[in-house]
Amino acid sequence: MQVIRSLDEMKEIASALRAEGKATALVPTMGYLHEGHLSLIDLARERCDSVIVSIFVNPIQFGAGEDFEKYPRDLDRDIACCEERGVDWVFAPANEDMFSPDHSTFVEETQVAKVLCGLSRPTHFRGVTTVCLKLFSLCLPAIAVFGQKDAQQVVILKRMAKDLCLPVEILQGSTYREPDGLAMSSRNVHLDEDQRKDALLLSQSLAAGKDLVDQGIRNADRVRAEVAHVLSGGRRIRVIYAEVVDAETMKPLRREIEAGRDLIVVAAWVDSVRLIDNQPL
Repeated sequence: MQVIRSLDEMKEIASALRAEGKATALVPTMGYLHEGHLSLIDLARERCDSVIVSIFVNPIQFGAGEDFEKYPRDLDRDIACCEERGVDWVFAPANEDMFSPDHSTFVEETQVAKVLCGLSRPTHFRGVTTVCLKLFSLCLPAIAVFGQKDAQQVVILKRMAKDLCLPVEILQGSTYREPDGLAMSSRNVHLDEDQRKDALLLSQSLAAGKDLVDQGIRNADRVRAEVAHVLSGGRRIRVIYAEVVDAETMKPLRREIEAGRDLIVVAAWVDSVRLIDNQPL
């Protein structure tokens, strides 16, 4: 396994792989890898000849006052995890190489990015689409693999790839959970014991909503109310949103729930830690 830090070197390697007819999968991450990330690497390995994992804490997807400086980082550990998992290249560029001080070009999706996380983090998805397009240009993947936990992000990137005719397939892996049900996230490391107890209410609220749907309830307002009720039991929780949405558009439902088409999504602050989760229906 090689660790690549130079943008030019990454482009040369990717171009050589494409010239040889080898299909490459990219797993974009911000590091501090957990089993959820590693499952995406496994999925990438199943589908392609070569696997690139990018490790880059993207500054332009963090808004003012967000946790860019506090975001957990451990590059040496991440590299060791990638090597154990059979990754071919780790691409770990420097901030100043990816985004120079005079950087002035951004890519923006203007529909899906306006709801849910886009309301409370208005510049977040512009940062995500911009960095992903740049990573796609540098790594030339046939497939890019993302996790189900970031469902809105996946829909936006699929829209970007379609609208801009990018030769990359956006593949979605499953959400991985801790034994207690908490969705795996690099930010979980910031939770103390009491905060973690309240954080479990996110997955419990999703399960409660899904139970209603499994019982035949199709009224989206009824399911939303149940999810919000469970979340209200946490003293440390401030709900950002709790919605039932169309999984293709991420827009809140104004119709009856349809199995296989819709999604329950939640986002909340647990004190100063922002967490998201979702449940396909």
